[in-house]
Amino acid sequence: MTEFFSASRRGLIAGGAALLALPNFAWAQAAAGTQSAVIDVNRARTDPIPIAIPEFAGAGGDAGQIGRDISMVIAADLSRSGLFRPVDRAAFISSGPSGDTPDFKNWRAIGAQALVTGRCESQGGGNVRVEFRLWDVLPQTQIQGTAYTATAGNWRRIAHIISDVIYERMLGEKGYFDTRIVYIAGTGPKSKRIKRLAIMDQDSENNRLLTDGSWLALTPRFHPTRDQIAFMSFANNRPRVYLFDLGTGRQQVLGEFEGMTFSPRFAPDGSSVIMSVTNNGGGSDIVSVGLGGGGRRSLTNSGAIDVSPCYSPDGAQIVFNSDRGGDQQLYIMGADGNGVKRISFGKGRYATPVWSPRGDLIAFTRLGGASWGIGVMHPDGSGERILSEGFAVEGPTFAPNGRVLMFWRETASRDARGSGFSSRLVSIDITGFNERVVSTPTDASEPAWSPVAA
Repeated sequence: MTEFFSASRRGLIAGGAALLALPNFAWAQAAAGTQSAVIDVNRARTDPIPIAIPEFAGAGGDAGQIGRDISMVIAADLSRSGLFRPVDRAAFISSGPSGDTPDFKNWRAIGAQALVTGRCESQGGGNVRVEFRLWDVLPQTQIQGTAYTATAGNWRRIAHIISDVIYERMLGEKGYFDTRIVYIAGTGPKSKRIKRLAIMDQDSENNRLLTDGSWLALTPRFHPTRDQIAFMSFANNRPRVYLFDLGTGRQQVLGEFEGMTFSPRFAPDGSSVIMSVTNNGGGSDIVSVGLGGGGRRSLTNSGAIDVSPCYSPDGAQIVFNSDRGGDQQLYIMGADGNGVKRISFGKGRYATPVWSPRGDLIAFTRLGGASWGIGVMHPDGSGERILSEGFAVEGPTFAPNGRVLMFWRETASRDARGSGFSSRLVSIDITGFNERVVSTPTDASEPAWSPVAA
């Protein structure tokens, strides 16, 4: 039995993924009455899964080092999720299975409920074959066994893909490790900030700048299926929404408008972008425009400031914020602009709404009094919860599985010149636990999470 990843998986995984089976070991979860490491996310939040991840064995060339590196990345991915607790390798009684199957008593003795074993082999021509097996220690079952072939330089992506498989098999939800973050890299004094587009893997590796800082860049967003980013640029002192091609570096203005265009987001099918455009009356309207610049549709004309639109995952609705009621609040409407309904009623002003990929939540920024908050609510406005507060927190973005949010947090300046100011990315679970600072080489803001690679 074999499953194959398509060649379009960002063009990096070359040979497909072969499933590895072992005789005499079950693939299903443990039989009734036998404790299993396979649990739900709610339990893992309060009791993270103890998982042992020995170094992957290696054979030929640099395979040994690559195997060790892969196992380290897997452990780091799972640990950062807050739902797994990698067992300290100093506690290992054995470094891995001596044959095809582990000596389970050695892993039970150190409290491991799950075990990951693997091997990396040089294939020649710059390729490596990486296989791994996921074991449920207490019932002594193999949960998963898969082999991947790729160029040696893409070992890190293999590690993230393995992490995604482990996450899904253990918790029953899709993983989010084989993803990227696009954000705004900030440098220089606060009064004269240079803001450039930047991109990195979700674990902060492979960080690179996309623009040179000649012009201010803001609000980047990923295309749902292509290596494209929509963002706002002040190029030539004409603030406009641009498309950026990650493959070629080419930038192009999206549509021609008299007013400033800003706060773009792609439609779920990727065929168009929804954004705001200023009008002569001092307000702004929400419009949709095709990727070629044509097919313009005006969706609001309220005379108010209508901004930050975001589609629901099915494309049937749009959430946005507007001051049409006298204060900045959240509204939803149909994709055709009809049926506008206010959904936010808490104390304060609301901004930057974004719909969860699951469709069950809308995340937002709330400005109330002296503090700001990042929160979530249901699409009908019920169940509002603030997850994190601070001097200035803003701009949530969902991981593609809807489990984790990323946003940015600013600190206050010590003086009028802006000294001491910083801006950092932060991630947090949608329940409000496992808040972590995300490492970046410079100050960072306005993150946007990519889909999992196709």
